[in-house]
Amino acid sequence: MIKLVKSSFFNETETKKALADFIVGSTKHSMGPECRQFEESFAKKQERKFAVFVSSGSTANLVLLQAMLNVGRLKTGDKVGFSALTWATNVMPIIQLGLVPVAIDCSKETLNISPEILENHIQSLDALFITNVLGFCDNLEEIERMCKKYGAVLLEDNCESLGSRASGKLLGNFGVASTFSFFVGHHMSTIEGGMICTDDEELYSMLVQVRAHGWDRDVSESRQVALREKFGVTDFYAKYTFYDLAYNARPTEIAGFLGNNQIGFWDTIVSKRQEHVRKFLEAASSNSKLLPCAVSHMDIVSNFAMPVVCADKETFDFMREKFTENGVEIRPIIAGDMTKQPFYKKYVPTAGTCENASLIHQYGFYFPNNPELTEEEVVFLCNLLA
Repeated sequence: MIKLVKSSFFNETETKKALADFIVGSTKHSMGPECRQFEESFAKKQERKFAVFVSSGSTANLVLLQAMLNVGRLKTGDKVGFSALTWATNVMPIIQLGLVPVAIDCSKETLNISPEILENHIQSLDALFITNVLGFCDNLEEIERMCKKYGAVLLEDNCESLGSRASGKLLGNFGVASTFSFFVGHHMSTIEGGMICTDDEELYSMLVQVRAHGWDRDVSESRQVALREKFGVTDFYAKYTFYDLAYNARPTEIAGFLGNNQIGFWDTIVSKRQEHVRKFLEAASSNSKLLPCAVSHMDIVSNFAMPVVCADKETFDFMREKFTENGVEIRPIIAGDMTKQPFYKKYVPTAGTCENASLIHQYGFYFPNNPELTEEEVVFLCNLLA
Protein backbone atom coordinates (compact mmCIF):
# COMPACT_ATOMS: atom_id res chain seq x y z
CA MET A 1 0.00 0.00 0.00
CA ILE A 2 1.19 3.53 -0.77
CA LYS A 3 0.28 5.53 2.34
CA LEU A 4 -0.05 9.28 2.68
CA VAL A 5 2.69 9.23 5.32
CA LYS A 6 5.42 6.58 5.32
CA SER A 7 7.20 7.64 8.49
CA SER A 8 6.94 10.11 11.33
CA PHE A 9 10.09 11.97 10.33
CA PHE A 10 12.44 12.31 7.40
CA ASN A 11 15.53 10.17 8.04
CA GLU A 12 13.43 8.46 10.70
CA THR A 13 15.76 5.87 12.25
CA GLU A 14 18.53 8.36 12.99
CA THR A 15 16.03 11.03 14.06
CA LYS A 16 14.41 8.70 16.61
CA LYS A 17 17.81 7.76 18.05
CA ALA A 18 18.78 11.42 18.33
CA LEU A 19 15.42 12.23 19.93
CA ALA A 20 15.83 9.45 22.51
CA ASP A 21 19.30 10.74 23.42
CA PHE A 22 17.93 14.28 23.74
CA ILE A 23 15.09 13.23 26.05
CA VAL A 24 17.43 11.23 28.29
CA GLY A 25 20.06 13.94 28.43
CA SER A 26 17.91 17.06 28.69
CA THR A 27 16.87 18.58 32.00
CA LYS A 28 14.21 20.81 30.42
CA HIS A 29 11.36 19.64 28.22
CA SER A 30 9.00 22.62 28.39
CA MET A 31 9.51 25.50 25.93
CA GLY A 32 13.08 26.73 26.03
CA PRO A 33 16.29 27.14 23.98
CA GLU A 34 15.53 24.41 21.41
CA CYS A 35 12.28 26.17 20.55
CA ARG A 36 14.00 29.55 20.29
CA GLN A 37 16.69 28.11 18.03
CA PHE A 38 14.05 26.54 15.79
CA GLU A 39 12.21 29.88 15.55
CA GLU A 40 15.38 31.66 14.49
CA SER A 41 16.32 28.98 11.94
CA PHE A 42 12.79 28.82 10.51
CA ALA A 43 12.50 32.60 10.17
CA LYS A 44 15.79 32.68 8.28
CA LYS A 45 14.84 29.79 5.99
CA GLN A 46 11.38 31.26 5.34
CA GLU A 47 13.00 34.66 4.65
CA ARG A 48 11.04 36.44 7.39
CA LYS A 49 12.21 38.56 10.32
CA PHE A 50 10.25 36.79 13.04
CA ALA A 51 8.84 33.34 13.75
CA VAL A 52 6.75 32.20 16.73
CA PHE A 53 6.60 28.46 17.41
CA VAL A 54 3.28 27.12 18.77
CA SER A 55 1.66 23.79 19.55
CA SER A 56 -0.01 23.19 16.16
CA GLY A 57 -0.91 24.76 12.83
CA SER A 58 -4.48 25.10 14.08
CA THR A 59 -3.43 27.04 17.17
CA ALA A 60 -1.20 29.15 14.92
CA ASN A 61 -4.35 30.36 13.13
CA LEU A 62 -6.11 31.06 16.43
CA VAL A 63 -3.14 32.85 17.99
CA LEU A 64 -2.61 34.96 14.87
CA LEU A 65 -6.21 36.20 14.71
CA GLN A 66 -6.28 36.88 18.46
CA ALA A 67 -3.06 38.88 18.17
CA MET A 68 -4.52 40.87 15.28
CA LEU A 69 -7.48 41.76 17.49
CA ASN A 70 -5.27 42.62 20.45
CA VAL A 71 -3.15 45.09 18.47
CA GLY A 72 -6.24 46.65 16.86
CA ARG A 73 -5.60 45.55 13.27
CA LEU A 74 -8.96 43.77 13.44
CA LYS A 75 -12.02 44.34 15.62
CA THR A 76 -15.10 42.33 16.54
CA GLY A 77 -17.56 42.29 13.66
CA ASP A 78 -14.97 42.80 10.93
CA LYS A 79 -15.55 40.81 7.76
CA VAL A 80 -12.81 38.26 7.09
CA GLY A 81 -12.74 36.53 3.72
CA PHE A 82 -11.42 32.98 3.66
CA SER A 83 -10.81 30.31 1.04
CA ALA A 84 -13.90 28.11 0.77
CA LEU A 85 -11.61 25.18 -0.03
CA THR A 86 -9.68 24.90 3.22
CA TRP A 87 -9.30 23.19 6.60
CA ALA A 88 -11.80 23.66 9.46
CA THR A 89 -9.45 25.42 11.86
CA ASN A 90 -8.70 28.09 9.30
CA VAL A 91 -12.34 29.14 9.62
CA MET A 92 -13.27 28.26 13.20
CA PRO A 93 -11.16 31.02 14.84
CA ILE A 94 -12.90 33.61 12.67
CA ILE A 95 -16.23 32.54 14.15
CA GLN A 96 -14.92 31.94 17.67
CA LEU A 97 -13.40 35.43 17.93
CA GLY A 98 -16.50 37.31 16.84
CA LEU A 99 -15.37 38.09 13.30
CA VAL A 100 -17.68 37.62 10.33
CA PRO A 101 -16.61 34.83 7.96
CA VAL A 102 -17.02 35.38 4.22
CA ALA A 103 -16.51 32.25 2.13
CA ILE A 104 -14.77 32.99 -1.18
CA ASP A 105 -14.81 30.49 -4.01
CA CYS A 106 -11.70 29.11 -5.67
CA SER A 107 -10.57 28.83 -9.25
CA LYS A 108 -10.84 25.33 -10.72
CA GLU A 109 -7.54 25.91 -12.51
CA THR A 110 -5.49 26.69 -9.39
CA LEU A 111 -7.69 25.45 -6.49
CA ASN A 112 -7.13 28.89 -4.95
CA ILE A 113 -8.80 32.27 -4.71
CA SER A 114 -8.04 34.24 -7.88
CA PRO A 115 -7.99 38.02 -8.33
CA GLU A 116 -11.02 37.72 -10.61
CA ILE A 117 -13.07 35.94 -7.94
CA LEU A 118 -11.76 38.19 -5.17
CA GLU A 119 -12.88 41.24 -7.14
CA ASN A 120 -16.49 40.43 -6.19
CA HIS A 121 -15.70 40.60 -2.46
CA ILE A 122 -12.66 42.75 -1.80
CA GLN A 123 -14.37 46.11 -1.26
CA SER A 124 -16.45 44.75 1.64
CA LEU A 125 -13.63 42.89 3.41
CA ASP A 126 -11.56 44.03 6.38
CA ALA A 127 -9.19 41.09 6.01
CA LEU A 128 -8.47 38.13 3.76
CA PHE A 129 -7.21 34.92 5.38
CA ILE A 130 -6.18 33.05 2.28
CA THR A 131 -5.22 29.37 2.17
CA ASN A 132 -2.43 28.38 -0.20
CA VAL A 133 -3.99 25.04 -1.14
CA LEU A 134 -1.78 21.95 -1.42
CA GLY A 135 1.33 23.75 -2.58
CA PHE A 136 -0.48 25.78 -5.22
CA CYS A 137 -1.50 29.42 -5.43
CA ASP A 138 -3.14 31.84 -7.82
CA ASN A 139 -1.77 35.31 -8.59
CA LEU A 140 -0.76 36.23 -5.04
CA GLU A 141 1.11 39.31 -6.22
CA GLU A 142 -2.10 40.78 -7.64
CA ILE A 143 -4.12 39.66 -4.60
CA GLU A 144 -1.63 41.43 -2.34
CA ARG A 145 -1.97 44.57 -4.45
CA MET A 146 -5.77 44.43 -4.28
CA CYS A 147 -5.75 44.02 -0.50
CA LYS A 148 -3.47 47.04 -0.10
CA LYS A 149 -5.62 49.11 -2.46
CA TYR A 150 -8.83 48.43 -0.53
CA GLY A 151 -7.33 48.34 2.96
CA ALA A 152 -7.90 44.65 3.67
CA VAL A 153 -5.31 42.92 5.82
CA LEU A 154 -3.83 39.92 3.98
CA LEU A 155 -2.98 36.84 6.06
CA GLU A 156 -1.83 33.47 4.67
CA ASP A 157 -2.49 29.95 5.87
CA ASN A 158 0.59 28.29 4.40
CA CYS A 159 0.29 25.00 6.28
CA GLU A 160 0.13 23.03 3.03
CA SER A 161 2.71 24.87 0.95
CA LEU A 162 6.07 24.93 2.69
CA GLY A 163 8.75 25.74 0.10
CA SER A 164 6.44 26.70 -2.77
CA ARG A 165 7.39 29.89 -4.62
CA ALA A 166 5.67 32.31 -6.96
CA SER A 167 6.88 35.63 -8.38
CA GLY A 168 10.27 34.83 -6.87
CA LYS A 169 8.77 34.80 -3.39
CA LEU A 170 8.11 32.00 -0.92
CA LEU A 171 4.41 31.41 -0.33
CA GLY A 172 3.68 32.70 3.14
CA ASN A 173 5.55 35.96 2.50
CA PHE A 174 2.88 37.92 0.64
CA GLY A 175 0.71 38.78 3.66
CA VAL A 176 1.33 40.61 6.94
CA ALA A 177 1.73 37.20 8.58
CA SER A 178 1.45 33.52 7.73
CA THR A 179 0.90 30.23 9.53
CA PHE A 180 2.56 26.82 9.09
CA SER A 181 1.95 23.29 10.32
CA PHE A 182 4.43 20.62 11.37
CA PHE A 183 1.86 17.87 11.83
CA VAL A 184 3.32 14.46 11.14
CA GLY A 185 1.57 14.24 7.77
CA HIS A 186 2.80 17.60 6.49
CA HIS A 187 6.04 18.73 4.87
CA MET A 188 8.21 18.74 7.97
CA SER A 189 7.24 16.92 11.15
CA THR A 190 7.58 17.83 14.81
CA ILE A 191 4.68 15.37 15.43
CA GLU A 192 2.43 18.30 16.29
CA GLY A 193 3.49 21.92 15.97
CA GLY A 194 2.97 25.14 14.08
CA MET A 195 4.66 28.44 13.30
CA ILE A 196 3.60 32.04 12.69
CA CYS A 197 5.87 34.24 10.60
CA THR A 198 5.85 38.02 10.15
CA ASP A 199 8.11 41.01 9.52
CA ASP A 200 5.97 43.20 11.80
CA GLU A 201 7.68 43.77 15.17
CA GLU A 202 4.56 44.99 16.99
CA LEU A 203 2.58 41.96 15.84
CA TYR A 204 5.48 39.65 16.69
CA SER A 205 5.58 40.90 20.29
CA MET A 206 1.86 40.36 20.66
CA LEU A 207 2.08 36.88 19.14
CA VAL A 208 4.66 35.96 21.77
CA GLN A 209 2.29 37.17 24.50
CA VAL A 210 -0.79 35.48 23.04
CA ARG A 211 1.09 32.19 22.83
CA ALA A 212 1.72 32.16 26.57
CA HIS A 213 -1.06 33.47 28.81
CA GLY A 214 -0.69 37.15 27.90
CA TRP A 215 2.22 37.72 30.29
CA ASP A 216 5.48 39.46 29.43
CA ARG A 217 8.07 36.78 30.21
CA ASP A 218 9.08 36.09 26.61
CA VAL A 219 8.96 39.56 25.07
CA SER A 220 11.96 41.86 24.67
CA GLU A 221 13.33 43.62 27.73
CA SER A 222 12.29 47.03 26.38
CA ARG A 223 8.70 45.83 25.90
CA GLN A 224 8.70 44.34 29.40
CA VAL A 225 9.77 47.66 30.87
CA ALA A 226 7.16 49.55 28.85
CA LEU A 227 4.34 47.23 29.89
CA ARG A 228 5.28 47.27 33.57
CA GLU A 229 5.60 51.05 33.63
CA LYS A 230 2.30 51.53 31.79
CA PHE A 231 0.34 49.34 34.20
CA GLY A 232 2.35 50.05 37.36
CA VAL A 233 3.49 46.43 37.76
CA THR A 234 6.46 45.55 39.97
CA ASP A 235 8.88 42.77 39.07
CA PHE A 236 7.35 40.49 41.74
CA TYR A 237 3.77 40.80 40.48
CA ALA A 238 4.89 40.71 36.84
CA LYS A 239 5.36 36.96 37.18
CA TYR A 240 1.57 36.56 37.20
CA THR A 241 0.35 39.68 35.41
CA PHE A 242 -1.62 39.18 32.19
CA TYR A 243 -1.87 42.12 29.80
CA ASP A 244 -4.22 40.91 27.06
CA LEU A 245 -6.34 37.99 25.87
CA ALA A 246 -4.24 34.91 25.27
CA TYR A 247 -3.91 31.12 25.44
CA ASN A 248 -1.41 28.48 26.37
CA ALA A 249 -0.23 27.47 22.91
CA ARG A 250 3.36 26.77 23.88
CA PRO A 251 5.32 24.00 22.16
CA THR A 252 7.68 21.65 24.00
CA GLU A 253 11.45 21.32 23.81
CA ILE A 254 10.88 17.90 22.29
CA ALA A 255 9.08 19.54 19.36
CA GLY A 256 11.78 22.21 19.19
CA PHE A 257 14.49 19.57 19.02
CA LEU A 258 12.66 17.78 16.22
CA GLY A 259 12.25 21.04 14.34
CA ASN A 260 15.97 21.76 14.57
CA ASN A 261 16.70 18.23 13.36
CA GLN A 262 14.24 18.28 10.46
CA ILE A 263 14.86 21.80 9.15
CA GLY A 264 18.19 20.57 7.84
CA PHE A 265 16.26 18.42 5.37
CA TRP A 266 14.09 21.33 4.11
CA ASP A 267 15.75 21.56 0.68
CA THR A 268 15.76 17.78 0.15
CA ILE A 269 12.11 17.43 1.17
CA VAL A 270 10.97 20.30 -1.05
CA SER A 271 13.00 19.24 -4.09
CA LYS A 272 11.72 15.66 -3.93
CA ARG A 273 8.10 16.79 -3.62
CA GLN A 274 8.60 19.31 -6.43
CA GLU A 275 9.98 16.66 -8.77
CA HIS A 276 7.08 14.32 -7.99
CA VAL A 277 4.55 17.08 -8.68
CA ARG A 278 6.11 17.75 -12.07
CA LYS A 279 5.71 14.10 -13.04
CA PHE A 280 2.18 13.84 -11.64
CA LEU A 281 1.03 16.94 -13.52
CA GLU A 282 2.54 15.64 -16.76
CA ALA A 283 0.78 12.29 -16.35
CA ALA A 284 -2.56 13.89 -15.45
CA SER A 285 -2.40 16.16 -18.51
CA SER A 286 -2.90 13.13 -20.76
CA ASN A 287 -6.24 12.31 -19.11
CA SER A 288 -8.97 14.51 -20.59
CA LYS A 289 -11.37 13.52 -17.81
CA LEU A 290 -9.23 15.28 -15.17
CA LEU A 291 -9.36 19.05 -14.75
CA PRO A 292 -5.94 20.61 -15.51
CA CYS A 293 -4.07 22.53 -12.82
CA ALA A 294 -2.36 25.77 -13.87
CA VAL A 295 1.16 26.15 -12.47
CA SER A 296 3.05 28.11 -15.15
CA HIS A 297 2.98 31.20 -12.92
CA MET A 298 4.76 29.32 -10.10
CA ASP A 299 8.50 28.85 -9.59
CA ILE A 300 8.24 25.86 -7.22
CA VAL A 301 5.25 23.68 -6.32
CA SER A 302 5.78 21.78 -3.07
CA ASN A 303 2.92 19.83 -1.52
CA PHE A 304 2.39 16.87 0.81
CA ALA A 305 -0.44 15.40 -1.28
CA MET A 306 -1.42 15.63 -4.93
CA PRO A 307 -4.96 16.68 -5.85
CA VAL A 308 -7.07 15.00 -8.52
CA VAL A 309 -10.21 16.79 -9.70
CA CYS A 310 -12.49 14.87 -12.04
CA ALA A 311 -14.76 16.33 -14.67
CA ASP A 312 -17.85 14.42 -13.54
CA LYS A 313 -19.19 11.88 -11.04
CA GLU A 314 -18.63 8.90 -13.32
CA THR A 315 -14.94 9.73 -13.65
CA PHE A 316 -14.65 10.45 -9.92
CA ASP A 317 -16.15 7.09 -8.98
CA PHE A 318 -13.89 5.33 -11.48
CA MET A 319 -10.68 7.09 -10.39
CA ARG A 320 -11.42 6.75 -6.69
CA GLU A 321 -12.01 3.01 -7.08
CA LYS A 322 -8.92 2.69 -9.28
CA PHE A 323 -6.63 4.26 -6.68
CA THR A 324 -8.22 2.42 -3.75
CA GLU A 325 -8.15 -1.01 -5.40
CA ASN A 326 -4.47 -0.50 -6.22
CA GLY A 327 -3.60 0.13 -2.58
CA VAL A 328 -3.17 3.91 -2.67
CA GLU A 329 -4.41 5.86 0.35
CA ILE A 330 -6.60 8.76 -0.74
CA ARG A 331 -8.56 11.46 1.09
CA PRO A 332 -10.98 14.31 0.22
CA ILE A 333 -9.17 17.46 -0.92
CA ILE A 334 -8.48 19.14 2.43
CA ALA A 335 -11.96 19.37 4.01
CA GLY A 336 -13.69 20.18 0.74
CA ASP A 337 -16.14 23.06 0.48
CA MET A 338 -16.20 24.55 3.96
CA THR A 339 -19.73 25.90 3.51
CA LYS A 340 -20.97 22.29 3.42
CA GLN A 341 -19.49 21.42 6.81
CA PRO A 342 -21.99 20.93 9.69
CA PHE A 343 -20.30 23.43 12.01
CA TYR A 344 -20.35 26.12 9.31
CA LYS A 345 -24.03 25.61 8.56
CA LYS A 346 -24.76 25.84 12.29
CA TYR A 347 -22.96 29.13 12.88
CA VAL A 348 -23.29 30.72 9.43
CA PRO A 349 -26.78 29.67 8.30
CA THR A 350 -26.86 32.30 5.54
CA ALA A 351 -23.77 30.96 3.78
CA GLY A 352 -23.83 31.36 0.03
CA THR A 353 -22.82 28.88 -2.65
CA CYS A 354 -19.24 28.38 -3.83
CA GLU A 355 -19.68 26.62 -7.15
CA ASN A 356 -16.08 25.63 -7.86
CA ALA A 357 -15.30 24.54 -4.29
CA SER A 358 -18.50 22.49 -4.37
CA LEU A 359 -17.38 20.74 -7.56
CA ILE A 360 -13.98 19.95 -6.05
CA HIS A 361 -15.75 18.74 -2.88
CA GLN A 362 -17.82 16.27 -4.92
CA TYR A 363 -15.34 15.17 -7.57
CA GLY A 364 -11.91 15.55 -5.97
CA PHE A 365 -9.45 13.59 -3.84
CA TYR A 366 -5.75 13.65 -3.11
CA PHE A 367 -3.08 10.95 -3.02
CA PRO A 368 0.39 10.73 -1.41
CA ASN A 369 3.29 12.96 -2.33
CA ASN A 370 5.84 12.25 0.35
CA PRO A 371 9.61 12.54 -0.12
CA GLU A 372 10.08 8.83 0.55
CA LEU A 373 8.20 7.65 -2.52
CA THR A 374 10.37 5.35 -4.60
CA GLU A 375 10.85 5.82 -8.35
CA GLU A 376 8.72 2.73 -8.91
CA GLU A 377 5.91 4.14 -6.77
CA VAL A 378 6.00 7.48 -8.61
CA VAL A 379 5.75 5.69 -11.96
CA PHE A 380 2.91 3.54 -10.60
CA LEU A 381 0.98 6.62 -9.44
CA CYS A 382 1.56 8.34 -12.77
CA ASN A 383 0.15 5.31 -14.59
CA LEU A 384 -2.97 5.46 -12.41
CA LEU A 385 -3.46 9.09 -13.42
CA ALA A 386 -3.12 8.56 -17.14
